[in-house]
Amino acid sequence: MRFDGELAEIRFGAGLSPLLPPPVSAADMLERLEGPDDAARAFPVPGFNQAMAGTRTFWQLQTERRQQEGKPGYEAADKAFKDFRRQRNHARIGWHGQNLLRHAHTRDGFRERLALFWADHFTAQGKNAALRVLAAPYAETVIRPHLAGRFEDMLTAAVTSPLMLHYLDQRNSAGPASRAAKRHKRLSGLNENLAREVLELHTLGVDGPYSQSDVRQLAELFTGLSFNAKDGFVFRPGMAEPGAETVLEKAYGGGKPELEQVLAALRDLARHPATARHTARKLAVHFTADVPDPDLVDHMAARYQSTGGDLMQVYAALLEHPAAWAPELRNVKPPFDFLASACRALAVPAARVARLKPGQVNRLLLAPLTPMGQAWEFSGGPDGWPEADTAWITPQALAARLRWTMTAPRRLLQDLPDPRDFAGAALGSYANERVRFAARAAETRTEGIGLILSSPAFQRR
Repeated sequence: MRFDGELAEIRFGAGLSPLLPPPVSAADMLERLEGPDDAARAFPVPGFNQAMAGTRTFWQLQTERRQQEGKPGYEAADKAFKDFRRQRNHARIGWHGQNLLRHAHTRDGFRERLALFWADHFTAQGKNAALRVLAAPYAETVIRPHLAGRFEDMLTAAVTSPLMLHYLDQRNSAGPASRAAKRHKRLSGLNENLAREVLELHTLGVDGPYSQSDVRQLAELFTGLSFNAKDGFVFRPGMAEPGAETVLEKAYGGGKPELEQVLAALRDLARHPATARHTARKLAVHFTADVPDPDLVDHMAARYQSTGGDLMQVYAALLEHPAAWAPELRNVKPPFDFLASACRALAVPAARVARLKPGQVNRLLLAPLTPMGQAWEFSGGPDGWPEADTAWITPQALAARLRWTMTAPRRLLQDLPDPRDFAGAALGSYANERVRFAARAAETRTEGIGLILSSPAFQRR
């Protein structure tokens, strides 16, 4: 297999850039992934605990406003709350800009793609105003530190994250025979959401070898996983179901409820052969094709299983397999990837985005994702965004992409590049004759850039 740097950057990275050379080998890509996270350092996003402190302030101001209802201090309390809520929304928009700049300016595009992939695999979202802004800090703390580590560590970080516990209604899940259930009749009881999604989405897969009994038993084992505003994640033994639980024919617990019993189950699930196959297939679909080469999936799953879920080894198996390097561009870029790769190809200066006001960032780089079919950080469910190309190729979504390509670039750059040069910068040797003809025939630079960015060649990877 002959390594193709341009294909590597388009298929596995953030797209070609006129300022940054593509990787020179698969070993180069893996070495960068194991190195320092330069993009995160250059374009910082706060971690979850830091962002959670803002949530505590949100709750405090909300409470103070409620307490002032009908009193002279209500107007001031209402203003303080609304000002802080606006500040938090602006912060979320700013974090979106930072993430987009990481894609546009990184020398380690594979890391950015993997961060998106795993954040989607472990989708967690805030379901109320206080927590709705925390998806980016969640990914910063739960996903990025484990990209080059072991799957079981990322799984544990996700399952014990307050945002995941909130999103899947785990916080108040109590065992039917727990001490808490006996004392508080208003408890909501056992909730199976987290257990079901861990088995179905995060580990074994929807067709995995588990039954409803395994879901119920894992839900009982998960009782006690909770969080509070002051401490973040906490384990509450009083809410845990007493006795042992049997998941996939293995018993956990039985004595005093402890967090370690839950972590042991998660480790076993992470190392299960079905998890190896499920994650290998998802990675292969994401990076190569909606219907990936079966031998590629087998190869990656075998590496996962033989290494106990060492993700670096799984990535190496992906990059060393010939099927991953088929020259035809296939997968359609989801909207965020499309915008990010367009900004990268245009070499939009970081200073330009930094000078934009939150409303401008929203209008140019965040809000346009919604009509393209990807309301950012608000996917339809815990299964995240679809991988199928058909999900992104709809008349409305394509029209939205075309509108963006014809208007946004000239607002992001003072001087647009010559389309004839831009075709090569954006697509390299993958700029086919149709693209080059459009670049030559365009009457204006705006039109030429728009035609190149909306071409099928640029939309795929």
